[in-house]
Amino acid sequence: MALNDNATLVVGAGNFFRAPVGTPKPEDLTTVESPWENVGHTSLEDIFGLTSEGGEATTLGTLQAKTLRTTYAPRTESFTFMVMQFDRRSLRLYYGANAPVLPDGSLGVPSSPVPTECAFLIVFVDGENHFAFYCPKSEVFRAEDMSIPDAESLAGLPLAVKPVVYAGNLWPYSVTPIGGIEPETAVAGTPGIFEPLGADTPYNLAALAGVTADPTSAWSTGQHVELEDGSSAYWNGTAWTAGVAS
Repeated sequence: MALNDNATLVVGAGNFFRAPVGTPKPEDLTTVESPWENVGHTSLEDIFGLTSEGGEATTLGTLQAKTLRTTYAPRTESFTFMVMQFDRRSLRLYYGANAPVLPDGSLGVPSSPVPTECAFLIVFVDGENHFAFYCPKSEVFRAEDMSIPDAESLAGLPLAVKPVVYAGNLWPYSVTPIGGIEPETAVAGTPGIFEPLGADTPYNLAALAGVTADPTSAWSTGQHVELEDGSSAYWNGTAWTAGVAS
């Protein structure tokens, strides 16, 4: 792994957004538009937390190899943050989506609360870098009991966002890498490598557009590069082609 100063993160600003379940992640994280809705003011001190449950390791063995393999139980994760608004929408995130509005305008606290289901997006800003967490589906509810420790600080509602697998995805949430190094050259090999050192691997054949082959003549039998989606490609002398040179 190469040193990449541009891949470090210092959070200078950030926003938390919600949208209907299944809403795609915005293509431009610098301008998050409808149907995404800003959750509101959040804590400056307790910006963000990630907690997890499960994932216990089990060692499996045989008489000949006592530690042959290790399996891991499923892991569930939650994002935690503090919303600093006490309006109706924020209170429902904390007390439950089924909290009723009473005749006097107050909000009833349900005895059997229902979490808010929504797509969720968190965008942290560090200069020109934007680091994001995206959940196509999540459940939002209170993270812990509320407390108001003094009369000099803003009060807040601690919330937890639990990502949920959506529409057959194998992942409950995604993260957006920062400081990526674009590949400029693909050097033939078995497999070949991408340059400059530390460059990201193109995802698929289409992502090789703009990458220069080295050599530019047709690659020899067996030469190829491996792509992020698990496929391979090689240079046939004129274009990138799926598979291995033969």
